Amino acid sequence: MRTRATQALDRLGVAYDLLEFEAEEHTAEEAVRRLGLPPEVLFKTLVVRADDGRVFLACVPADRELDLRALARAAGARRVELVAAAELMRLVGYVKGGVSPLATRRRLATFVDASALRHPRISISAGARGLQIWIAPDDLVRATGARVATIA
Repeated sequence: MRTRATQALDRLGVAYDLLEFEAEEHTAEEAVRRLGLPPEVLFKTLVVRADDGRVFLACVPADRELDLRALARAAGARRVELVAAAELMRLVGYVKGGVSPLATRRRLATFVDASALRHPRISISAGARGLQIWIAPDDLVRATGARVATIA
């Protein structure tokens, strides 16, 4: 299956594999269970808004919570908060359970938790529910222009 996210990687010549599963709950925890992956290698992509109105993405492992204060510091903001699910399509072009850090509606600053670099490959959403990309974290950082920071 081709998605905007996989097409972006194809254009960049980035190697990846696709992992597919039957999605019902649309959560990172479900993807971990159904794919049989360790939760520390499956990264969920969260959409966040700063108090100054900037919107950006944060990728953190499925077994960890986003540290809003750490993310605010990394982004140079006073405060940040998660964006409501109802706003996702308008802001990034993806639905809850299918938000990818790749090929969003408009280019957004992206932050990837530093723990990603401890693994040879990680899983991120391919931009569709039930479809994950298996990718080297360095390739993800390059493809998204992400900043790596301790945000989980």
